[in-house]
Amino acid sequence: MTGEDTDTVGNGDGGAMDGLVVRGCERCPQLVESRSRIVNGVGPEDADLVFLGEAPGANEDERGEPFVGRSGSILDDALRDAGLDRTDVRITNCVRCRPPDNRDPMREELANCRGYLERELDLVDPALVVTLGKVPSEHLLDRSVAVTKEAGDVVDVRLGERSYRVVVSVHPAATLYDGSQRETFFETIAHAADLAGVSASDSGQANLGDF
Repeated sequence: MTGEDTDTVGNGDGGAMDGLVVRGCERCPQLVESRSRIVNGVGPEDADLVFLGEAPGANEDERGEPFVGRSGSILDDALRDAGLDRTDVRITNCVRCRPPDNRDPMREELANCRGYLERELDLVDPALVVTLGKVPSEHLLDRSVAVTKEAGDVVDVRLGERSYRVVVSVHPAATLYDGSQRETFFETIAHAADLAGVSASDSGQANLGDF
């Protein structure tokens, strides 16, 4: 599917997807007020591995790309350790506009953006989705998640009409505040890369059959 295929997702207040790009959405008044732009996902449109954060921060809002601040640098390091580059994977967020004061997105805001996420994953069709932190993990799994304890767990998740394999991960920012989380994060990313069949040591075939 290419960007030439335009589809309107959800209802109310505009919000159309042109391929994988959301344009002109005004469903969340506080986010419309606080954002400078809509931050869409980046990376291959057929990526085997998708990383999902919660929402753009200040750096992401300024540059128009997910995970480009300090957390993005840590994610880049973990990808390199797994034999990957940022351009090998797709990176996106549950909510595409920066919340005011970098607060967590509210339940209604997550719901408003849900259709965009489901559409993006449906078009990309990844072998694996990695949820980075508590908000995206609980949003996809629809339950309370003890992220540190569940990091690396593989879960089947139903989104819209599709099922996906999801790996829970701590947020890369957690490694900045708790050094003990660094090993957990890097091991989870390496594990996910191997499961998705995109690690440097793998043949290129997804390894999800045993899970």
